[in-house]
Amino acid sequence: MLNAYDWRADRLVRLDTAVDHGPACWIDLVSPTADEVAALETLTGIDIPSRDEMDDVEPSARLYAEDNGVFMIAAVATDLETHDPVKTPVTFILRGGRLVTVRYGQPRSFQLFIARATHKPGEKLAGGEAIMMGLIEAVIDRYADALEMKGLELDAISRQIFRKRDPKAVESHNLQLVIQDIGRAGDFLALIRESLSSLQRLLAYHAALSGARAGGKADREARQTVRLLQRDAAALSELSVSMSSKVTFLMDATLGLINLEQNQIIKIFSVAAVALLPPTLIASIYGMNFDVMPELHWPYGYPAAVGAMILSAALPYLVFRKKRWL
Repeated sequence: MLNAYDWRADRLVRLDTAVDHGPACWIDLVSPTADEVAALETLTGIDIPSRDEMDDVEPSARLYAEDNGVFMIAAVATDLETHDPVKTPVTFILRGGRLVTVRYGQPRSFQLFIARATHKPGEKLAGGEAIMMGLIEAVIDRYADALEMKGLELDAISRQIFRKRDPKAVESHNLQLVIQDIGRAGDFLALIRESLSSLQRLLAYHAALSGARAGGKADREARQTVRLLQRDAAALSELSVSMSSKVTFLMDATLGLINLEQNQIIKIFSVAAVALLPPTLIASIYGMNFDVMPELHWPYGYPAAVGAMILSAALPYLVFRKKRWL
């Protein structure tokens, strides 16, 4: 799908097509078809990178200048509100004051930026560079909100793991589900950190190019915006690292609780085996087939043997209770 926008009357206005309405300041390609890519290449003279080229992990293939244009590819996380967030490459192409974006996903941050810029008057976004900065700012703001929500989720998991329990109450909590939640949180943070790293590289590359231009007022404001975005991205990256440490701690604590529960179960079996050993010994002795066993013909032999077995089982149990092993 090809969307074109132009800055008119203090807001972005969506155009029907870029061809019919002349040059637009922003052309957005969303999961484009081959015909749409060919039409845009004819209109702009830009060689649009393919999906395979956008997925290339080499930094030199993600940040480069070609055909009087600057090509910058960043990994943007999508579906952050679900249990299965994914990353999708987004290409930013700046050429002649126009921005062209190519993406194969629907990041919520792009939708929020478009809704805000097309419906509410705001800061001037007449140039492609300003729109790109606005999009990156929307992505970073989205990550900040997502990290805040993930932090609250980790706090809830922490309370669930370390909440005070009645030692006499029999309470079963599914630690397997807790481990799954912690694992998803770790994957989420790794995804956010990877995306922030790609955005930081993009901003650093763009800042280097901006520094080579003349120092006009617009350029100074653009460089200031880039520095602010770099600072915000770095702060969020540090926050994600800190939260990853908490995820590791919670995972270790959960595994420790599982080991404690398993040890408790093994201890119960061990105590039961020790408590039943003396009765088993007594029963084994009187179960032997010897001709001379005086107790076999004693009238009180059976109740005495049963009483001895009960007493021999009760004494270890009482000792274990006194030593608080049970």
